[in-house]
Amino acid sequence: MIKPEENPEFLNDFLAYSSTILNKSENTVKEYNYDIAHFLKYIKFKFKLTDVDDEEFIKTIEINDFDLETLKKITIQDIHSFLGYLKTCYSSKPATLARKTASIRVFFKYMCNKTKRISVNPAQDLESPKIGKRLPKYLTLDQSKELLKTVANTENNAGHGNHDNSERNFAMITILLNCGVRLSELVGMNISDIDFENNKLNVIGKGNKERTIYLNKACINAINEYLAVRPRDGVKFDSRDALFLSEQKKRISRRTVQYVVKEELKLTGIEKSDKYSVHKLRHTAATLMYKYGNVDIRALQELLGHESISTTEIYTHVDSEQIRNAVENNPLANL
Repeated sequence: MIKPEENPEFLNDFLAYSSTILNKSENTVKEYNYDIAHFLKYIKFKFKLTDVDDEEFIKTIEINDFDLETLKKITIQDIHSFLGYLKTCYSSKPATLARKTASIRVFFKYMCNKTKRISVNPAQDLESPKIGKRLPKYLTLDQSKELLKTVANTENNAGHGNHDNSERNFAMITILLNCGVRLSELVGMNISDIDFENNKLNVIGKGNKERTIYLNKACINAINEYLAVRPRDGVKFDSRDALFLSEQKKRISRRTVQYVVKEELKLTGIEKSDKYSVHKLRHTAATLMYKYGNVDIRALQELLGHESISTTEIYTHVDSEQIRNAVENNPLANL
């Protein structure tokens, strides 16, 4: 949660600009706030502008008094030092450091190019840490079927306190495995977003971009079964149109969905279930569609809401069975 009173005025201005002009999502703006605030706290520590003298307590430093004159003194070496501190003190991974770098870069671009509050951009030549491409973890087809079977089993659901939510949980996981939506997209779904006549669903993805997802029979059936038991009375006013509700009768939270998925994976008995997450179900959906559905990579890109085709192309490398079959089916294989 962003607390404007804890930020310097120029940071709040940047966050407002990111939300309105850049049309960044609420989660992205929160990440910007966290990343830049942490960076400014580190700068106060490094420049000895605070009584805090231990790196372990940098996050306790107040920055609402951070002035522009100090901001103007920051160099690219200070930014490199901050990234080194993150790696040393928090064992931050390259992906995390890359996100912090992106936040710092867009922040200083705003301060220098847009508002002219500083004349030199210290992040102008800032490079992003290299991230090695890793193959995504995903469930096999059999594991996916077992997961759905487990969620549909009300006796299993009763085992972890969700016996009243089996239809909801089944609908959520069915959509995740069939459509590959993001967690934020799932919790943000509204009943009014669904076109039941044409089996279509509008979702709001990254950057508040809207796209259409076509629902298959499994998704439509699961949604209808859930809507038949979805609470009607006592629903919080701002959640009346929310598709998925919590036990408190308000829009379901990201944390609740994550909990449900983790618990269902455990009940399914999938090995190392703690290493799987909601996002892994998105990888699973994409992989299964590519592997079994003869889906064109461009169509998959559109379905997943990827801005760049290079992000989608990772799914062309996950199927070792297809690679093996391609070699075995080479016309020269039997010569």
